Amino acid sequence: MQTDVIVIGSGIGGLVAAALLARYGRRVTVCESHTLPGGAAHAFKWQGYTFDSGPSFYCGLSDATSANPLRQVLDSLEEPLPSIAYDPFGHYHFPEQTFPVYGDGDKYRHALAQVSPQAAADFDRLEQRLLDLYAPLQAVPSLALRADWKLLPLLLRRYGGALVKLLPHLRDLGRSMGDIVAETVQDPWLRQLLDLECFLLSGMKADATVAPEMAFMFGERSRSVIDYPIGGSGAIIEALVRGLKRWGGELRLGTHVEKIWTEQGRARGVVLQSGERLEAATVISNATIWDTYGHLLGPDQRPTPKRKSALATPAVDSFMHLHLGIRAEGLEGLTIHHVVVHSTEADIAAPGNTCMVSIPTVLDPNLSPPGHHAIHAYTLETWAGWQRDESYEAKKREKVEPLFRALEKIIPDVRQRIEVELIGTPLTHSHFLRRYRGTYGPAITADQGPFPSCKTPIQGLYRVGDSTLPGIGVPAVAASGILCANQLVSLKENAALLDYYLSKAVR
Repeated sequence: MQTDVIVIGSGIGGLVAAALLARYGRRVTVCESHTLPGGAAHAFKWQGYTFDSGPSFYCGLSDATSANPLRQVLDSLEEPLPSIAYDPFGHYHFPEQTFPVYGDGDKYRHALAQVSPQAAADFDRLEQRLLDLYAPLQAVPSLALRADWKLLPLLLRRYGGALVKLLPHLRDLGRSMGDIVAETVQDPWLRQLLDLECFLLSGMKADATVAPEMAFMFGERSRSVIDYPIGGSGAIIEALVRGLKRWGGELRLGTHVEKIWTEQGRARGVVLQSGERLEAATVISNATIWDTYGHLLGPDQRPTPKRKSALATPAVDSFMHLHLGIRAEGLEGLTIHHVVVHSTEADIAAPGNTCMVSIPTVLDPNLSPPGHHAIHAYTLETWAGWQRDESYEAKKREKVEPLFRALEKIIPDVRQRIEVELIGTPLTHSHFLRRYRGTYGPAITADQGPFPSCKTPIQGLYRVGDSTLPGIGVPAVAASGILCANQLVSLKENAALLDYYLSKAVR
């Protein structure tokens, strides 16, 4: 079988690249080893419940003016995504207090002032600094971006004004959020809060998280809407798959790619576990940097310097997951998102210390049987020491306990309400997602420079996803797919799609 482009993996980055290339008229085949598409963002059904497996925090999905790359891609694919707007964004539960996090700036400052007037004043300075950086970045649609030199003439011709406005902030583009915080924030409690918010986005604290990523998050949260897709995260994947198929692309589920097929330093296609060969002029790997260079390319295919540096990339830990179906009677007034920090004395990135909780049925009751709630709780967990032996079940019970204690801060009698319980470990995360050590993504700190681009040393082989530029998070991985797809088409094609999107968007 021959096609123009083969995409390995159906995570958001892979699906965005594939669907856009199909939109550009290329013949595209996506190979997904799992029986469900979506990678880390897939949803699954179990005993009447629909559970998110990964991300659950979203902004701008229902806002036609949003700078969210995912929203722009879906608009260009002509795929609507009904979503529910809400505020507050969530509640952060610290040992000493619970703090509501609002998208609305006035409400956010009021909540900060209740904790510390100094924190509210510091936040004003910080927010203005970040919004000044966000404004010119937001003015350039993500659909205009590409990973080659042709980006510059496109930006100069169409968005010269935004580039001029960005000039005073160029220094901040390569800095960490920690650098910005050090110059604007004195209040220790606000610094702790910002460390937490950076950690929730990138898996790293402020001193390691790049400032533009946080500027985008602050900007979208305050200037756009906080919302949740009806149908859960799986609805996002379904929309991308519909878009892929609408424009002639193909998705093959249960199709495990064993290796990337190369000849004379050029990608020729892929070899499936079944032995079948699929030929294509371009191969895009949505696998992680470690899985691409460590498994999909054989020892004789990997450029030695690149392989060594790729495999040496540090990784953020994996996860413990807890999916629950519970009886909902008497739980009126719940909010959807919660973050519980068990100890402010310990590192927020320590396994089990910071627990994320999502209760999407607060907004979309159809994700569970009537009178019930679906819950997804997760926390970082190290890979080391996990193996399926006689102690596995006992270790699962031990390591999931911080998640139960976190849930009890929100629903004190949660254990007595359980009807469905599923526990996932780093081994589960690795098995279903086929991710190196089940990792959240690369731990590339701000001072180490940007994430790797979509290009590889092998002609015709590209990469997308959270181990490529711009980095970790749903908007970032969607942008990685845009960067890669646009690089593979002419500037004329790129500009035509951009014009189509702008003609439909409300500006």
